[in-house]
Amino acid sequence: MIYSFAGFLFFYHYTMQSQFLAAINQLCDEKNISQESVVETIKAALKTAYRKDYGTREQNIDIDIDPKSGLATVFLVRDVVSKVDDPEIEISLKEAKGYDKEIKIGDVLRVDVTPPDYGRIAAQAAKQVIIQRVQEAERDVMYDTFKDRENELINAIVHRVDSNNNVYITLDNKITTVLAYDQQIPGEKYYGGQRIKLYLNKVMKTTKGPKLDISRRHPQLIAKLLELEIPEVKSGLVKIMGIARDAGVRCKVAVASDDEKIDPIGSCVGQKGVRVQSVMDELNGERIDIIQYNEDSEKFIKTALAPAKVATIILSDSEKRAQIYVEADQRPLAIGKNGQNVRLASILTGWELDVLDVSELKDEEAKKKAEVVAKKEAVKSMSVDELDLSSELIEALTEANLTLVEQLKGLSAKDFASIEGIDEDGATKIVKTLKALK
Repeated sequence: MIYSFAGFLFFYHYTMQSQFLAAINQLCDEKNISQESVVETIKAALKTAYRKDYGTREQNIDIDIDPKSGLATVFLVRDVVSKVDDPEIEISLKEAKGYDKEIKIGDVLRVDVTPPDYGRIAAQAAKQVIIQRVQEAERDVMYDTFKDRENELINAIVHRVDSNNNVYITLDNKITTVLAYDQQIPGEKYYGGQRIKLYLNKVMKTTKGPKLDISRRHPQLIAKLLELEIPEVKSGLVKIMGIARDAGVRCKVAVASDDEKIDPIGSCVGQKGVRVQSVMDELNGERIDIIQYNEDSEKFIKTALAPAKVATIILSDSEKRAQIYVEADQRPLAIGKNGQNVRLASILTGWELDVLDVSELKDEEAKKKAEVVAKKEAVKSMSVDELDLSSELIEALTEANLTLVEQLKGLSAKDFASIEGIDEDGATKIVKTLKALK
């Protein structure tokens, strides 16, 4: 649009009123900038062009643009004085009366100095200046719009995707910017017209103007999406204590609540898993694990390493390092594919985690203790598909995103009966099975 408008400016001396105003209005609408700023930009560009080809830098030049015809008139502005010290900005009374007989000392004289071919030559010389000034105006609008919206969720529409996988997006106020490749969710496909949500980390001032630090892979995007979908998170009844994310694949979110009546995990998961599923759908199917935060580091680490069953943990507070001992068959689960599970658990808890085999414990008493603890943890951390339940009940629980026995704690028969695929008899069976584990 900038280039088409600048091209139109070449001939604005010969256009009709409707064409001139249409070009101005179109530019203002497309770039979301005021008409006044565009007109001032044009005037500044024409002043520059006149000084370059006809005048000097010291001259005081003023430009009038007729809003009806689009015609530009150049005025040389000088102060009327009794003694001229600087002829570029001053004029004697005698000379000034040659233009205006009524003028007197102290007045300002404006003399029309518009060259005959100024409409063509000036517009050509001003083209790049206009482009630059309009771009600056766009950047100013961007900064003013978003400077107070850092750490917010913003809506955007994909405009286009280039060969370098940069995604050009249009924000809700018609500003276009770029979602860089390294801020996209790996494997996510983008197409024109697609509506997406982004996290605005911060607005930065650079030598090239304001820049929006926007992202689809920032951990805080998860927090903002959970706020959007879960009223308890939005109101602060459920607090997000930490987020560890491998964008596009898996994310662990630790939640807690100061209100004993509120189940933070249940609030985030929602009935039949609908709440967390909405967030997962927005993130192209990225798996989100909601876990209970615990101030006890040992218990928190064990929870964070789910679904692995931890035998025992030895903490080194000085190094903020933990040795995690698990049975041989649990080690792959604790580490996860490509080390993902232990890496996310480490980020979430803030501890450096070393996963070791129980057989590596040197202290025999500790080893025995670990075996006892492992048996208890086997019940505490077991998945629902290990329960003595029918495949239909296990499938219904899994569909509701209730995959761990730990998640079933505190739920009543009425809660289970509200899940699709579970009737009252099935709910009773689940409750009895859970009680038998204690």
